[in-house]
Amino acid sequence: MTYARELDLAKLMAQEAAALAIEYQRKGVTAESKADESPVTAADRACEALIVQSISREFPDDGILGEEGAARESRSGRKWIVDPIDGTRDFVRGIPLWAVLIGLEVDGEIVAGAAHCPRQGLLLWAAKGYGAWANGSAIRVSDVGAPEDAVLSFNGFNKAGVSGVSSSLMPWISRFWAVRSLGGAVDAMLVAQGQADVWIEPNAAPWDLAPLKILVEEAGGKFKSFDGTSTIYGGNAYACTPALEPYVRQLVS
Repeated sequence: MTYARELDLAKLMAQEAAALAIEYQRKGVTAESKADESPVTAADRACEALIVQSISREFPDDGILGEEGAARESRSGRKWIVDPIDGTRDFVRGIPLWAVLIGLEVDGEIVAGAAHCPRQGLLLWAAKGYGAWANGSAIRVSDVGAPEDAVLSFNGFNKAGVSGVSSSLMPWISRFWAVRSLGGAVDAMLVAQGQADVWIEPNAAPWDLAPLKILVEEAGGKFKSFDGTSTIYGGNAYACTPALEPYVRQLVS
C-alpha cells in the first residue's frame, strides 16, 4: 500500500497548520504551562483542531492521538499521531526551528508521516516501502561510520532522561567531529537527509517521534528507543546511520 492519499493529507495539513501558527506568531503568542510543565499556546490548540478536523472528515474511522488532548478510539486499526507545534519554546521566542509533525500508525506500526519546518523551508514525508522525501527529492542517511567523522545532534542535556547515561556521556560525545542541538524534530530531519549522523532524544512522547521514525527508517537509518526496541512509546529515542548504531548502543544500553 502506498498511503498516497494519507500522505497527501498529512503534507497538506502540516503546511496549513504551519501557516496558521505563523499567523498567531505575527499577532503575538503567550505560553501557558501544562501539567507536565511543558508550554502550550493558543496556536498549538488551534493547529491541532485544524488537523483533527481534516482527519475526521477524510478518515472518520481512524483513531487520533494529539499532544494537546485530541483523542479518539480507532475503528479501523489505524491511528493518526499529531504534534501541532513541536518546539513550542522555539515558536514562542521566534527561533525558526519548530515543526508540525503528523504520523500514521497501522496495527501498532508507523507506516507514513510528514514533518514540516516552515521557517527552514523543509517538508519531509515518507511511507513504508516507498522511501523518504524532502521537498520532492529522495533523501538518504549518510554512510558515515566513525564518530570522528560524524555530526551528533543531542536534544537537551538538561532532560530527565540524561541521568541514566550521564556518567559516560562526555567521553562518548568527545569523539564526535561536531555536536549540535537544534531542537528535536529538526535534528532528526537532518539525519534523514544525511546532514547529521546521530540524533539522541533523551525524553519524548509518541507525538514527538511518530513521523520522524518512518522518515529515518525509509531514508535507510536506524530509529529505536534506548532499550533497542523499534517503538515511539519508549519515552526516548535515537536515530543514526546503520554503521554508527554500535557506537550509539555503547551509550544508551
